[in-house]
Amino acid sequence: MFGLLLGFDNRSSAALNSLFAIGCASGALLGGVLADRLSRHYPDSARIMCAQFSAFMGIPFSWILLTVIPQSTDYWLAYAITLFLMGITISWCATSANNPMFAEVVPPKHRTMIYAFDRAFEGSFASLAAPAVGLVTEKIYGYDAKTVNIANGSAQGAYALSRGLLTMMILPFGICVLFYSPLYLVFKHDRDNAKVTRFKDQELI
Repeated sequence: MFGLLLGFDNRSSAALNSLFAIGCASGALLGGVLADRLSRHYPDSARIMCAQFSAFMGIPFSWILLTVIPQSTDYWLAYAITLFLMGITISWCATSANNPMFAEVVPPKHRTMIYAFDRAFEGSFASLAAPAVGLVTEKIYGYDAKTVNIANGSAQGAYALSRGLLTMMILPFGICVLFYSPLYLVFKHDRDNAKVTRFKDQELI
């Protein structure tokens, strides 16, 4: 929708979306590989640092995407490069930290449930994103769907939506960075406890 409001046609907007998706897919692989290698040297903190780096990178890229690049169809390439690089850097959390850390601290018999809960928990919050953006865009930045013609683009509509998106991207990215911080204190302890528990279970068997 933002691409259409900028004046891009459906094909150009879809291409931007595809580049972002390709970047996210590539980034998930990159983040997992990088975290695996770093965790050999820093087993207690490498995965947490990778996740925080990934979440933090969403802030400058959101700023560049929504405020720095001029809102004009002349800058399609700038949007494409930014979205691709943004996808590469913001998609590490699951593969570099969440999934492998769950595997280290969660007993095998509970892993399926925990992975499912993680997906459900994240998905439930993600489902609130679209209405939150809409509410902020309309109530704070004055977006009026009745006066905006998406088919022909709208500078005013693009500006309002960009500010709504920026608000609802920077804040969650920042909160995400903070939420990973307590893991520096508890992850090693939880992992060691999980190892002891698995060792005791093996002895019983």
